[in-house]
Amino acid sequence: MEPSALMSGPLEPTNEAYATAKLAGIALCHAYRKQHGLNTISAIPSDIFGPGDDFSPEDSHVVAGLIRRMHDAKIFHMPHIDLWGTGMVYREFIYVDDLASACVFAMRNYDGATVLNIGSGTEYTILQLARTVKEVVGYPGVLRFDAAKPDGMGRKLLDSSRLKTMGWSPKTPFREALEATYAW
Repeated sequence: MEPSALMSGPLEPTNEAYATAKLAGIALCHAYRKQHGLNTISAIPSDIFGPGDDFSPEDSHVVAGLIRRMHDAKIFHMPHIDLWGTGMVYREFIYVDDLASACVFAMRNYDGATVLNIGSGTEYTILQLARTVKEVVGYPGVLRFDAAKPDGMGRKLLDSSRLKTMGWSPKTPFREALEATYAW
């Protein structure tokens, strides 16, 4: 997804309120830039995870949610975990330290009005993610996907080429980032 695709079609229904809030923030930054000459930078990260994340069952995002559920299932010797959807949708993730690095890099090297995407450039199916988290956590049980539950958007991969062309790239290998998150 390129920044030019923003607001070019309907928002994904399961994410509409969250996306609307992000779009309002981008519009505000553009208005400050135009009206007051403030050098704002709008950035859209892929799914963020890492130490300090919200692991609560109610508010966690996918990586923290899977870590929490598999850790609890391991501790309580649960034979299986039921996960929503088919597991075949794609997501891109970025480790919090890599996101911080990208933000500092952008503040030092970018002064454009175009939105910057910040992503790893690598996508995983939810099934791949779940299997990797299962290994990291050491959960011995079975993962069961419930295709009657929604998958959400089929693919969320950002075009982060502008930032990468400027010389930034993520440094933390995905599995290492998952291990650091779980260890925290």
